[in-house]
Amino acid sequence: MSVTETVSRNQATSQQKCLQVANQQTNPLAEFPEYLSYKYTDSDGKELQLKLQCKRKADMDPKLLKWAFKLAERNVGPQYRACSLGWQPKIKQADLNKAWARYLVATDVATRKPAAYTMFRFDLDYGRSVLYCYELQVEADFQRKGLGAFMMKALEQMARHFCMERVVLTVLKNNEDGMRFYRRLGYDVDEMSPDKEEDAAYEIMSKAMV
Repeated sequence: MSVTETVSRNQATSQQKCLQVANQQTNPLAEFPEYLSYKYTDSDGKELQLKLQCKRKADMDPKLLKWAFKLAERNVGPQYRACSLGWQPKIKQADLNKAWARYLVATDVATRKPAAYTMFRFDLDYGRSVLYCYELQVEADFQRKGLGAFMMKALEQMARHFCMERVVLTVLKNNEDGMRFYRRLGYDVDEMSPDKEEDAAYEIMSKAMV
C-alpha cells in the first residue's frame, strides 16, 4: 500500500469515528451553555430573551414541525415558486420529517412561541465530514436582530467540537438576502456547487472548520 493510500485510509477512518461520535449525541449543543440563550434589545429598549434547544426529529412536537413547514413556506416559498424548482409542499414536509433530522429551535421566553429553527445533520459529503445545514428560517419579527447569525455560530461550534471539516448549506440563487447573509458569515460557493453550465437554481456554500 502506498503512503498516499495509507493516509487516505487513515483519514477516512478518522472521519468515520468523528461522525459516529457526533451522531451518537442526543444533544450535541449541551456542552455549550453560551448558545442555549440569546438576548437582544428591541427598538423600544426592552431586552428580550430566547431559549435555544437542540432536538432530534423524534423528539419534535408535531405542532412544532407544522410551524416549521409554514415558516419555510412564508419565507422561501416565493423564491421557490419563482425558480425552476417550484414550491413542492409534499417534498418539503417529507424533508422536515426525515428520521435523521436534527433541529436547533429558538423560542421566545416571554411568549413561549417559536421564533426560528435550523435543520441539520452530521454527514459524509463527497468524502468530507460535514455538518450540513439544510434549513435556517427566522420569523419576520425576529429577523435582522442577530438571531440567525447566532444560530449559525452555534452550528459551527458543534461542527468544530466534533471535528467536522466544513459546514455546508444550500441557498437559492434568487434568495439574494440569504446569499449576502451567508457571505457575511464567511461562507463561499463550495467546490461541489453545480457548474454554471448546469444552470441550477441553487448554490452550495460552505465554510472550513479545520
